[in-house]
Amino acid sequence: MNALKNVIFCTLLTATLACAAASGDEANIRQALQAKLRMNAESVTPTPFAGVYEVVVNGQIFYTDAKASYMFKGDLVDMRGVQPKNLTEEASAKLAATTLSKSTDLAVKRVKGNGKRVVYTFEDPNCGYCKELQKELAKMNDVTIYTFLWPILSQDSLDKSKAIWCSRDRAKAWEDYMLRGASPGSKRDCDTTALERNQRLAQRFGLRGTPAVYLANGEQVGGYLPADRLEAALAANR
Repeated sequence: MNALKNVIFCTLLTATLACAAASGDEANIRQALQAKLRMNAESVTPTPFAGVYEVVVNGQIFYTDAKASYMFKGDLVDMRGVQPKNLTEEASAKLAATTLSKSTDLAVKRVKGNGKRVVYTFEDPNCGYCKELQKELAKMNDVTIYTFLWPILSQDSLDKSKAIWCSRDRAKAWEDYMLRGASPGSKRDCDTTALERNQRLAQRFGLRGTPAVYLANGEQVGGYLPADRLEAALAANR
């Protein structure tokens, strides 16, 4: 019994010391990044690779050592299992999923059927492929669609986005314009800072154009894609 207690004590002590060391390294890394690069780390976490830490800055994942003497950006792959596991892709998806789920107040929300499945899109009202995507989304059921208005094509795109955002029924105004070509009308007075925040959100994800489609788990499944392919992606990640 005493031997078992000693094993348990040693295990707990080792874990405590490891946590303390990791915490100290995290603080050192944060301080070093701020001092050397003027970078504020959103998170610093140890990876399974001894001595290597994952650092998130402005939504981007980097890796560094415990003293922040070296940094690199790229894919960290775990080769220990039967199949290689891309740890960077997994971390990026989790980060995107968290960010998107916390940003739904910036999106036009549409619920179809029970709305249990979730899709996020970034779209410009004057984007041709975005209008084609709407036709495909209209074929789907039991899904909640959050559309982040991201007017990047022209001033007219910005004007239309503001008019849609300021409509009494944003979902209807969006579908009326994208599916039926009905003008969203003139902009009523309202707070449109959501559009500016959507711009920063798109930059955080490194997006370069519209549309962009994400699933609830943070996976980006492409730009325009037909309903059957989106259904298959949703089923694979259920």
